[in-house]
Amino acid sequence: MEYTRLGESGLVVSKLCLGTMNMGSPEWKPWIFDEKQSEPIIKHALDNGVNFIDLADFYSAGAGETVVGNVIKRIANRDELVILTKAGYPIGNGKNNSGHSRKHLMDAIHGSLTRIGSDYVDIFMLHYFDINTPVEETCHTLNEIVRSGKARYIGLSTMYTWQMAKILHTCDKHGWVKPINMQLQLNCAYREEEREMIPFCQDQGIGVSVFSPLARGLLSGAFDSVRNQTDFFTHQMYGDQTSKDIAMSVAKVAKRHGVSSAQIAQAWVLNRPGVDVMLVGADTTAQFDSALMALKTKLSDDDLYEIERCYTPCDIINDYTDGKRIPRDARPAKD
Repeated sequence: MEYTRLGESGLVVSKLCLGTMNMGSPEWKPWIFDEKQSEPIIKHALDNGVNFIDLADFYSAGAGETVVGNVIKRIANRDELVILTKAGYPIGNGKNNSGHSRKHLMDAIHGSLTRIGSDYVDIFMLHYFDINTPVEETCHTLNEIVRSGKARYIGLSTMYTWQMAKILHTCDKHGWVKPINMQLQLNCAYREEEREMIPFCQDQGIGVSVFSPLARGLLSGAFDSVRNQTDFFTHQMYGDQTSKDIAMSVAKVAKRHGVSSAQIAQAWVLNRPGVDVMLVGADTTAQFDSALMALKTKLSDDDLYEIERCYTPCDIINDYTDGKRIPRDARPAKD
């Protein structure tokens, strides 16, 4: 395992972070693992040097935090781990059960700590940018949560660069705790965050952690998995011909190296400038091993040319473009 400091903070994390969206309750989604199924994957990751675990209260409507928290109690030393959880999407009922208001963030941190079974989380992250709550209210609340000891650091995820800049400006203006991590989507088939967000994070000393390095399975050849057959987001994000062409290029390079397509796609992400950490959501220990091998996989200039030659620009993927993104494929004429 390789380790790095997250941005300009003093926090040391493994280059691979265990993603846990697939752990919790199959009642939430048919592809979710229960506690018994999740434990071998968590143990394998920790045995191979992972100290960074990504959670969210939204995953399995809270059951994900409970499952992972229970496993950690049995097999790990909590203080040796860096546990991140996110808040913002609906969990439970009521008009204030989502967003980044003071009420919801306070409820969310207390709920997450109870489910995880810990007095604190290492990083408390906004799952997106809440356009309906004043940024001062959100940032002030996050500052209080850190000052109270319930979180060690704060982080951000999935937003426009200008929205992140607004948060940083607000924190600077009031002397509040600033985020140390931006979690964003990046892979061979979606590179738009390389234009502004990643360079901005580098300039501001904020660590970058990347999710969906396999484009929800497309780049590993698992486009027909149970998850992708039941998750319309996959088709919305990566159902275009360009994405499929890129997957074919990844497969071509993988054949050249004699390794899996997943390993090549993950190696591409791990070697991108400005990327500190890659999230790994594994259904098997073998899938996790692919990411381990990707840490040492070197791609030649010819490899990179083949992987990148089909890429064309596309709309940003976030909550604000959901259902409104202009497809890469040309739209038919109306007359």
